[in-house]
Amino acid sequence: MSPALPDGDDAPDDGALPASVVAGADERAFGVYLHVPFCTVRCGYCDFNTYTATELGGGASQASYADTALQEVTLAQRVLAESGLPRREVSTVFVGGGTPTVLAADDLVRMLGGIRDAWGLADDAEVTTEANPDSVTPQSLAALAAGGFTRVSFGMQSAVPHVLATLERTHDPRRIPDVVRWARDAGLDVSVDLIYGTPGESLDDWRASLESALATGVDHVSAYALVVEQGTKMAVQVRRGELTLPDGDDQAAKYELADELLTAAGLHWYEVSNWSRTPQTVCRHNLAYWRGDDWWGIGPGAHSHVGGVRWWNVKHPRAYASRLEAGLSPAAGREVVDAEAATLERLMLHVRLSGGMPVDEVPAENRTALAGLVADGLVDGRALLVDRRVLLTLRGRLLADLVVRTLAGFGD
Repeated sequence: MSPALPDGDDAPDDGALPASVVAGADERAFGVYLHVPFCTVRCGYCDFNTYTATELGGGASQASYADTALQEVTLAQRVLAESGLPRREVSTVFVGGGTPTVLAADDLVRMLGGIRDAWGLADDAEVTTEANPDSVTPQSLAALAAGGFTRVSFGMQSAVPHVLATLERTHDPRRIPDVVRWARDAGLDVSVDLIYGTPGESLDDWRASLESALATGVDHVSAYALVVEQGTKMAVQVRRGELTLPDGDDQAAKYELADELLTAAGLHWYEVSNWSRTPQTVCRHNLAYWRGDDWWGIGPGAHSHVGGVRWWNVKHPRAYASRLEAGLSPAAGREVVDAEAATLERLMLHVRLSGGMPVDEVPAENRTALAGLVADGLVDGRALLVDRRVLLTLRGRLLADLVVRTLAGFGD
């Protein structure tokens, strides 16, 4: 069960944006997120807006999805042009899901072509697709690279069979070195995603997963703590006592081990959950989210943000397709972010980056809390005093949410 859409105002049927989005547009990059809501199997921990063929039934065909998504690209091109925004080339494209690579590579390339035709791609555009290790071949990866993709992010999650079984992941972990090699042979940059804190995962299991990922020589690793969301199969298993979640100390030990091994291998953290070998191999699309740039989200349940206006599409693929076929925007609701909310969001996102954030971005009335955060070893004292930046220590990264609550004035 994917999460409910947020509350918000009604979105106009024609998708029109207010005149306010034009302000400062020249200073913001423009990216596109493309959601592919299909998976072959739903994993027990997943609460993303994804569907298997059995769940979808008729009326929402994978075979016709590229044509449907391209209808929204056409709508987006019109809305942005009519809003008075300057034409901006797309700097990043991220195709997520679901499992985008359950679609034919030709469909993914065709959707990218529609984005290119609508706005153009910057010469150095980063174009990423997510993929499961069992959903690609050397031929499909070569086709993606030839069609303009520059990067692939594999959902590795773990190298340990019993951990993958608990997560209900279907791929063979022995396939990981092969798919990384195929992607690199095709000329693609490669990232792998890992999850730590799965019920039954030991510290040695987690070490094995990290070492296996590093052995492939990838230049980017994302490592996320497992969060069991309400409504998922795993949440039911935990509630029934069939699975036992690890405690906070276990999660902290695994994060520290990840940072130790990844750093020793030449990868450096640039966001709390992300490590990259060089500045050139960071995920620029995610950085655009964290920095508050503009992006249009294509697909059912996709979220967009342009000039302080945020909106989200209807969730179900059938409802999404029906609205587009009727000539309507698929947006289900939207909100205009006010100055107070924008300040809080900048704080929440910027503090998680390795460059930290200027002290001036902390609300003035809460800056007295910084001394306590330094004393508690959560914020780097030298960076604060010399560079006037709020920079998390390793301990601060473990407790980033606490730092944000403190600086936002929410207390414990």
